[in-house]
Amino acid sequence: MTSVNEVTIGNFKIGGNNPLVLIAGPCVIEDENKTLELAEKIKEITAELDIPFVFKASYDKANRTSIFSYRGPGLTEGLKILSRVKETIGVPIISDVHTVEEIKPAAEVLDILQIPAFLSRQTDLVIAAAESGKTINIKKGQFLAPGDMRSVIEKAGSVGNSNILLTERGSSFGYNNLVVDMRSLIIMREMGCPVVFDATHSVQLPGGRGNVSGGESRFVAPLSKAAAAVGIDGLFLEVHESPEEALCDGPNSLRLEDLKKLLVQVVSISEKRNSP
Repeated sequence: MTSVNEVTIGNFKIGGNNPLVLIAGPCVIEDENKTLELAEKIKEITAELDIPFVFKASYDKANRTSIFSYRGPGLTEGLKILSRVKETIGVPIISDVHTVEEIKPAAEVLDILQIPAFLSRQTDLVIAAAESGKTINIKKGQFLAPGDMRSVIEKAGSVGNSNILLTERGSSFGYNNLVVDMRSLIIMREMGCPVVFDATHSVQLPGGRGNVSGGESRFVAPLSKAAAAVGIDGLFLEVHESPEEALCDGPNSLRLEDLKKLLVQVVSISEKRNSP
């Protein structure tokens, strides 16, 4: 079995022989009350199932398809809301950073700085995020082979930060489509970093609805279970109470009411795979 580094997040660890970690939340912060309510409901589910939980939500979706699409409340207000989630709900927080200038204020609130897939080769951004000393989650670009992530790890590691997570979120496959090559999970785990599977972005159809992205949420569950069987350290899910009303990524989001059932199945598969 591949030896994977342990990375500490709050009061738990991801990687090594530790239990599967859930990273979940809405695509984007819609408003403070909705964000707090959803974080609390996900926490209740994960606490019942004894699953370590990191809350995710973007304060700015900087790569929306259309200029008219909702991007979020922005850096300042978004970080205030995420700080309230962290203090009120008591869970670690992850969100995207898009520029070097965002890193300092973001690092004061976030437990994990996330490098978006489209920015995974931006050397200055990766190095600056690593220099913060925070754990960083680097999403593999849709345009990269899994082996290319070794160079990204080297960039982050060049400043002495070994707290690195890698996330698979699908690869470009023709126009407006993504496909998941499950081999990438194995290849990236062989690099020694904990690997996360982003099941909801993997079923996204970028630009699939003309000026907005589409998605095929019916494939979230089977791909999540397949990834757990192959071997992952964390599962990343965009979750919403009413995906049809979501301001971003609704078509590929998992409905909150379906979360518990999926987690039970995924954890069972993961535990069986890791049992002696």
